[in-house]
Amino acid sequence: MSEDSSLEARTLDLPESANEEEAAAIAAAINSHLRTQETQAAGDGEETWEGKRWGFAGRVEATQGRTVRVPNGVPTDRWAAAGRTDRF
Repeated sequence: MSEDSSLEARTLDLPESANEEEAAAIAAAINSHLRTQETQAAGDGEETWEGKRWGFAGRVEATQGRTVRVPNGVPTDRWAAAGRTDRF
């Protein structure tokens, strides 16, 4: 990545109607997304949940009808993780 595309060089335009909590949530989601992209671009080779947790949480919500937060320490093996969804 070029120096101009670093996280520090980016700006964020939020809707004027966003309150402080909404603005913080938007900024956190975008920051998480950008950090995931940088991690993937670095290509450290080790499989992690970065970039996959949102999708896995969405599948749990779709199949089990509840919202969950996938912890960082969950095994990256999909079958093992699926067996632990009751603990999320």
